[in-house]
Amino acid sequence: MNDPAPWLRIAPGTQPPLDVPAYGSTHKRYPKQAPLRIATTLTEASAPRMTGAHYPAHADLSRGPGWEAQGERIIVAGRVLDEAGRPVRGAMVEIWQANAAGRYNHPGDQHAAPLDPNFKGEGRVFTDEDGWYRYTTIRPGAYPWRNHHNAWRPVHIHYSLFGAGFAQRLITQMYFPGDPLLPLDPIFNATPDPTARERLVARFDLDITQPEWALGYRFDIVLRGRAATPMENPQ
Repeated sequence: MNDPAPWLRIAPGTQPPLDVPAYGSTHKRYPKQAPLRIATTLTEASAPRMTGAHYPAHADLSRGPGWEAQGERIIVAGRVLDEAGRPVRGAMVEIWQANAAGRYNHPGDQHAAPLDPNFKGEGRVFTDEDGWYRYTTIRPGAYPWRNHHNAWRPVHIHYSLFGAGFAQRLITQMYFPGDPLLPLDPIFNATPDPTARERLVARFDLDITQPEWALGYRFDIVLRGRAATPMENPQ
């Protein structure tokens, strides 16, 4: 029998496995038993509704009333699409990241790098009718993470995308072009297919750049299908 919708299937090797030996903590937390399929209820699939009315957008992480964060200001924009290239409207896009020195504004981060009191490192935007999102932030720094000897994470921004409810959440990371740490990073390289890995790398976009203000990067996200962006929780 022919597959009626082959584009819905994830191509082998384009998503990271749950257990990645080079990424040490996955072996401690990945499921050891086969997953159980549990029917999704109406509440899980449709509530709470993620809208700007209930979750106000926070699209500029670089400044606020009377303050500005330290570091290189950048603009990131892109589209959220389904497997057929159609825009995903009204998706809530959350981002979180380290500051320009490579430190998170979190008590668990004791990296010997300065904290910026004006940079919280978290934001939220919603896609428009054409699937576009856009935010302004500070380019994060690399940081050590003790996964192996002399381990450093490449410069990256974390993404969380919500659909209609909490059961519809996907998580990924955006990386920057030309980063020399990418070939050395077990998390980035957890996706076996090199073409799929490149979907995690933003590209410089002069049209997004704002003259005399901030450089611009484009990062499109495909949620399903053979060209899907690698996600940390594809299952």
